[in-house]
Amino acid sequence: MTASTTVFVSGATGFIAKHVVKDLIKKNYNVVGSVRSSEKGDHLAEQLNSDKFCYEVVADISVPGAFDQCLKNHPEITVFLHTASPFHFYTDNVENDLLKPAIEGTHNALNAIKKYGPQIERVVITSSVAAMASFEQLSNPNHVVNENSWNEINWEKAISNPFDGYFGSKTFAEKAAWDFVKTEKPNFILSTVNPSYVFGPQAFDEDAKGTLGTSAEVITGLLRLRKEEDIPNQRATFIDVRDVSNAHIVAFESDDAKEKRLVLIAAKEFSSQELLDIIHSNFDQFSEVPVGKPGTKSGQDGCIMDTKETLNILKTEFIGLEKSVVDSIQQYSNANN
Repeated sequence: MTASTTVFVSGATGFIAKHVVKDLIKKNYNVVGSVRSSEKGDHLAEQLNSDKFCYEVVADISVPGAFDQCLKNHPEITVFLHTASPFHFYTDNVENDLLKPAIEGTHNALNAIKKYGPQIERVVITSSVAAMASFEQLSNPNHVVNENSWNEINWEKAISNPFDGYFGSKTFAEKAAWDFVKTEKPNFILSTVNPSYVFGPQAFDEDAKGTLGTSAEVITGLLRLRKEEDIPNQRATFIDVRDVSNAHIVAFESDDAKEKRLVLIAAKEFSSQELLDIIHSNFDQFSEVPVGKPGTKSGQDGCIMDTKETLNILKTEFIGLEKSVVDSIQQYSNANN
């Protein structure tokens, strides 16, 4: 890829996507982003302050032909990063709010490339560890997950509740992408990025004001607790958003990443107690937050993550949990004081 390469980023105002767009521009790529409204696009353009960015409005990625006009307007695009997909657990209609947008958004992106983007060489889709194993498997210390693992969730379970709905949405959308490549044999080469829980600061300090996204709320939710309140029993693996952004770029720049799934996990499972320990070790202003039982790790370790192939491709050392949490809280604290 050269400095004149133009990269399309769907869902460009998302938590991960903003970092990706910012990093692409730093590397001198031209970027076309899709946004849900011109107001969002104008604000992002103002934040980036770069003539290397422009945007197209895609109000609803699940509408047939959603990305067609974007590619018609920009025949210079040769890399397509599809990051747009719903990530929340607040819905009474899992099928319409989580599953269909994820699956149909992926279909619409790939169909648009087939029809109007024959020049596109590389496609990267933001998937998730949720597409590789069920929640139960991720919590099972005897279960092994690697780059070839799949979550075997079915539609019936996926529509039963928002949590399984999210796991299903990532699984079905990623499978749809690989099936598309297998059956349609397009010109492009597909890769996916499969992160675990994504922590880390916002791409722009002003975005840390108020209520943050689903992943960040794991941390900010603890900051709002008071000493007498119960500590949530949260456990998950994590990756810093800056490492996720880098992986998206490596995914299309590296020949080694062709047709690969890059699984992003920085460490074994964290617990709420570990997050509290980090908070109290670094921030005196949050002394009202529960202390819990410092130095203890609740529960058991999660599954065995065998990600050697990913690490060999990325050739980087991931940001650790403490730095990721501290950077997030420092930014959040500065923005909300």
